[in-house]
Amino acid sequence: MALPNGIRQRFSLQSRITALAAIGVGIAVALVSLAAYVTVRSSLYNQLETKLENQARQAINTTIAQSDSIVRIPGDLFTALGLKVGLLEVDATGSATLKVGSGGRSTGPAVGADEIAVAVGTIDSYSRVDTRTDTQIAAVNIRPGLAMVLGEPLGPMKATLNQLGVVLVVVGGAGILLAAAAGTAVARGSLRPVKRLTEAAEHVARTGELRPIPITGDDELARLTQAFNSMLAALSESHERQRRLVADAGHELRTPLTSLRTNLELLLASQRADTPNLSEEDRSEIYADVRAQVNELSTLVGDLVELARDDAPGVVHEPVEMVDVVERALERARRRAPNLEFDARLRPWVLDGDANALERAALNLLDNAAKWSPPGGRVRVELRQAGQGVGLLEVADAGKGIAEADLPHVFERFYRSSEARTLPGSGLGLAIVKQVAERHGGTATAGHAPEGGALMSLWLPGRPG
Repeated sequence: MALPNGIRQRFSLQSRITALAAIGVGIAVALVSLAAYVTVRSSLYNQLETKLENQARQAINTTIAQSDSIVRIPGDLFTALGLKVGLLEVDATGSATLKVGSGGRSTGPAVGADEIAVAVGTIDSYSRVDTRTDTQIAAVNIRPGLAMVLGEPLGPMKATLNQLGVVLVVVGGAGILLAAAAGTAVARGSLRPVKRLTEAAEHVARTGELRPIPITGDDELARLTQAFNSMLAALSESHERQRRLVADAGHELRTPLTSLRTNLELLLASQRADTPNLSEEDRSEIYADVRAQVNELSTLVGDLVELARDDAPGVVHEPVEMVDVVERALERARRRAPNLEFDARLRPWVLDGDANALERAALNLLDNAAKWSPPGGRVRVELRQAGQGVGLLEVADAGKGIAEADLPHVFERFYRSSEARTLPGSGLGLAIVKQVAERHGGTATAGHAPEGGALMSLWLPGRPG
C-alpha cells in the first residue's frame, strides 16, 4: 500500500526502512504465533480426547467395570486424578441412569443424547466438549445398555494455552523490537554511502569542487558511487575543456583584435590636423588589413560557435546521402580555390546524422587541403566503403605533408604547426572535423598521402546507398 505524499515527506528513508522491517517481522511473527497456537491447541484437545477414551477402555477391562454397579470403583482415585467418572445405564424402556462411585459423593460427568446413544450401542464411542461445564467428555460402550463416561475439566489445559499465548506475544513483541533495531542498523549502514553522495552533491553545489568519493564494497551502492564519480570526472573534464577553450580563444582573439585596434587608431590619428597625412597607398593597405582581420575574426567566432555545440542536443537522426553532402562542399571549395583541381570519386553512402554538420566537416577538410596545395595542384577526394558498416571520406593534397611530430596533434583545438602559423586560419577547422565525426559515432585520422602531401580521413558508420 502506497503512503500519501505528506506522510512520505515526514518520514525519512531510514525511518521507512525501519518501519518496513518491523511491520514485516510483525506480520511474520503474528502468522507464526497464530499457527503455533492453533496447532498446539488442536494437539492438546486431540491428546485429551484420546487419553480419556483410552482410560475408559482400560477401566472397562477391569473386573470392577464388569459389574452393573460402579459402587466398587474407587471414585476418590478418579477425583484425585481430576476426572469425573460414571456408568450410564439405559433400560429397556429407554430410561437412562448415571451411576457414580464413592456412594454418590462425587459429581458425575455431564451426559446427553450422544452418551445415551453410546450406552444403547448405536455407536461404540464418542467424545465432545461440554461448554456448559467446560469439560471434555468421552463415552465408551461396555455392552448394550451400559457405557462408561469420563469427563475432565478443561481449565488446566486452557491455563496452559493462555500461558503459551502470553509467551508468544512477549516473544513476538521482542522480535518486532529486535527487527526494528536491526532495520535501523541496516538502514544506517546501507544508507551511509547515500549520505556521502548527498554530502558530495551539496559540496559540489556549494563550492564547485568536483572531488570523487571513496568507494567501499562491490554492491549496488558501490556501483552508484562509482557512477557518481564517473559523472564528477566527466563534469571535471568538461569544465577543463571549457576553461582551455576560453583561454585558447582569448589568446587567439588577442592578436587580430590588437592588430585591428592598432590599424583603427592609426586611421583615426591620421585624420587629426596635427598629424601627417597617410598616403593613399598606405591607407589602402590599412583598409585591406582591417578587412582581413575582420574576416579572420568572423571565421574564428564561427568556429568557436561550432565547437561550443559539444553541449548541444544530439545529432539529428535523419538519413543523409554523403555524396550530396560532399558535392555541396566541393562546390563551395571550388569557388574558394579556383586555381586548384578537385578530383572527386564518390560512391553512394548513407548514414543517419546531421547533414549541415557533415557538410561543414567535409568543407573543412577541403579547405585544409586547398590551403596546403601549391597553385595549380590537385586535391583527391574519395568516398567509398572501407569495411562492414564503415564508410571512408579521404581528402589528399599534394603539398608538403604533415611532420611526424605534428600528426598526433593536428585535430587538437588551436593547434598550429610552425609552418601553419604564417598562414590564415584559426586552428579550429580540423578540431571541428573530429568533433563532428565523434558525434556521428566515427573518427578522424591524419596521415601521409601517396601524392606526397597530407591525407585526411573521415570514418563514418552507415550503409551503401
